[in-house]
Amino acid sequence: MLRPRPAGPFAGLLAAAALTAGCGTSPDAAPRPDPRHETRVERTPTPSAGPRSSTPPEQETEQETEPAPEPDPDPEPDPEPEPGTVPPPWLGTRVLPETATGYGAVRPTPRVLRERRFTLPDAVPALPGDGYASRVVNPPPADVLARSTWEPACPVAAEDLAWLRVAFRGFEGDRHTGELLVAADAADDLAGVFGDLWRAGFPLEQLTITPRSALDAPPTGDGNGTGAFVCRPVTGGTSYSEHAYGRAVDVNPFQNPYLRDLPAGRVVLPELASAYLDRDDVRPGMVTPDGPVVRAFARIGWAWGGDYRSLKDYQHFSATGG
Repeated sequence: MLRPRPAGPFAGLLAAAALTAGCGTSPDAAPRPDPRHETRVERTPTPSAGPRSSTPPEQETEQETEPAPEPDPDPEPDPEPEPGTVPPPWLGTRVLPETATGYGAVRPTPRVLRERRFTLPDAVPALPGDGYASRVVNPPPADVLARSTWEPACPVAAEDLAWLRVAFRGFEGDRHTGELLVAADAADDLAGVFGDLWRAGFPLEQLTITPRSALDAPPTGDGNGTGAFVCRPVTGGTSYSEHAYGRAVDVNPFQNPYLRDLPAGRVVLPELASAYLDRDDVRPGMVTPDGPVVRAFARIGWAWGGDYRSLKDYQHFSATGG
C-alpha cells in the first residue's frame, strides 16, 4: 500500500459497468386479432328474386384467422449482485479530512466494503495460456519506468529493478494479469511466490505499479492495489522504506490494513478498512498467520508485518522485515 508521506495512502481505482437487456413488441408489428373471435366468417347476401341473370351469383367465402399466440412469460430478472462484489461508484473519489496524525481521518468501513470481493480491470494485457505464468524483464522498459515513482535520486538504480508480470486469481475466480516493479535479484523468487498464491487460489484485487501522481494524492481510504516498488520513506519516518528498493510487497492492503496507535491518535491505512482489524473474522483476501501468503513469502525468507510488536502491518512482506 502506498504511504508516501503523512497525506494518506493512494486513491482507489474504479472501473465498473452494468448492462441491462429487455425484450418487447416492435412498434411496427401488426396488431393481434381480437381473441374473442378466433374465427370470422364473411358471407355475401343472397340475391333477391327476379329475372335470372347470366352472371352466376357470387360464391360464399369463408376466412379463418389463427388464434392469437400466448404472450411469452416475463424473463427472469437478473439477480442482484451480492454486496461487496461490485465496486461502488464513489470508489477513490471521497477525500477524507486530515487529522493531527498527518493521515486521513479513520472512518467506519462502508457496508459495501465490509466483505470486499471485487476485482478491478487489469492494467496490462493478459499473459499467454490459461494457468499460472510469469515474465521478468530486466532492466524495465523505459515506458514502464516512466509511469512509476522511480527517479535518479531514488536509492536503487534503474538497472537494478525488474518488471515482473504474473497471472493471478481475482475474487470472482477468473484469471488476471498484473505487474510489479521489484528488485532484479528478487524477481524470480517473487514470481515463485505468486505461483504459490495462484495454486492456493488466493484472490487479489489488482496488481499494479504505483504512479508518481499517487505520491501527492489526497487520502480516500479505499485503495487496494497490491504493489511493490515505491520510492518513498517509511511510514511516519524519513529513512527509505524497503519499497524504495523493490524489496517489499503489500498484499491486498484493504483486507490487510496497517495499524498504529500514536499520541496524536490512531492510524489505520487505508482509513476505511477498520472492519478488517478483526483478524478472527477471516474473509477472502485476508492474510492469516498459518495461511498460504505467509508460507509463500517465508519460503523465500521474507518476513511478515503482521508479526510486528509496536504496530501491525498485515499487508506488508519484506526481505529484511523492515
